[in-house]
Amino acid sequence: MAIFEIEGGKRLKGEITPQGAKNEALQIISAVLLTPEKVTISNVPNIVDVNKLIDLLKELGVKVEKSGHEEFTFQADDVNIDYLSSDAFRKKGGGLRGSVMIVGPLLARFGKGYIPKPGGDKIGRRRLDTHFIGFQNLNAKFIYDSKNEFYKVEANDLRGAFMLLDEASVTGTANILMAAVMAKGTTTIYNAACEPYLQQLCKMLNSMGAKISGVGSNLLTIEGVEYLKGTSHRLLPDMIEIGSFIGLAAMTQSEITIKGVSYENLGLIPRTFERLGIKMEHRGDDIYIPAQESYEIDTFIDGSILTVSDAIWPGFTPDLLSIVLVVATQAKGSVLIHQKMFESRLFFVDKLIDMGAQIILCDPHRATVIGIGRKYNLRGIQMASPDIRAGVSLLIAALSAEGKSTIFNINQIDRGYQNIDERLKKLGAEIVRKS
Repeated sequence: MAIFEIEGGKRLKGEITPQGAKNEALQIISAVLLTPEKVTISNVPNIVDVNKLIDLLKELGVKVEKSGHEEFTFQADDVNIDYLSSDAFRKKGGGLRGSVMIVGPLLARFGKGYIPKPGGDKIGRRRLDTHFIGFQNLNAKFIYDSKNEFYKVEANDLRGAFMLLDEASVTGTANILMAAVMAKGTTTIYNAACEPYLQQLCKMLNSMGAKISGVGSNLLTIEGVEYLKGTSHRLLPDMIEIGSFIGLAAMTQSEITIKGVSYENLGLIPRTFERLGIKMEHRGDDIYIPAQESYEIDTFIDGSILTVSDAIWPGFTPDLLSIVLVVATQAKGSVLIHQKMFESRLFFVDKLIDMGAQIILCDPHRATVIGIGRKYNLRGIQMASPDIRAGVSLLIAALSAEGKSTIFNINQIDRGYQNIDERLKKLGAEIVRKS
């Protein structure tokens, strides 16, 4: 199993460009199944989860061509729908959380969509009810094989419907949307997710001939069409990487410019880090973070302790709470981190405590960080990466720490961050990958 060895305490400097958005890529690449025509997608990140999904599509019979730098052309004109019933599919599909995203487009175009229980991060319960209830609303039949943990939806005649989602799930909204674009009649999805990546999917589908209105709101209206054509689409830069790099600059007291961030799609991310005391400048479409000796956490107007919590868009993304928590350890002041969506995502804080951070884990969803204000450095230790976001948070902590750190299970980091060690080396980081 590969590991990272990091010599911390080095100040970094330079420019870094965020990869294409992982969470958008999993939706957009699945959508190629909706048409037999060619679809070209650019700014595709070279990460484990995306590559696994592309391999899965190849196994389904989708023609995949690398047509340029970080660009792929897909053509789903000869899909082997029988592959869904194979043991090979059960094994390959079960190893990827994002595999659930193929169900909606397969159901829309071929009348059936199967998926084994998906894998992914172990960050708490991540239910799929919203997806399948939505498909049932569209007149699909849902079958769950509990013995083999296998999900099936089938429909001879998808019909539009009004639905009020029980949660504003991004993947649930995307999956239902991809099924509804080819259903007969009108579908209305209320309490829909409206993240930038979901907006991107809507724009792509409309360019293929879909009729989706209300894009950017929590009320989507879809007029079903019989056929979708090919298109070209470029992925947004990954907002989670951008937030990670802001945190990296602050923790390592580094001067870093993050290039091409699509600032208008970052929502509360810059403001949240500014409330931790991090200075930054918006320059064109770049973010410049100057080297800072110290940063101080803001308080609420009445002087009470700041709380940073996750929420559905346009609230703060849960994927960056781990980064915020790490950054707060070296700040002046205290902050309460409230992770509402996933009950196991804060369980990496024991590693930070071993490094010298002052953190109180209140319960599975809340942690109070008492910033040490750089009175002393974190110390390097040996640790393992439990999930993608915690893994990068620990990497940032290690890069700021005094001495040598070793991070095991870095395949978790590779699932979401493209060549992260090589990119950080160009900024001056001392990081070695070993098998």
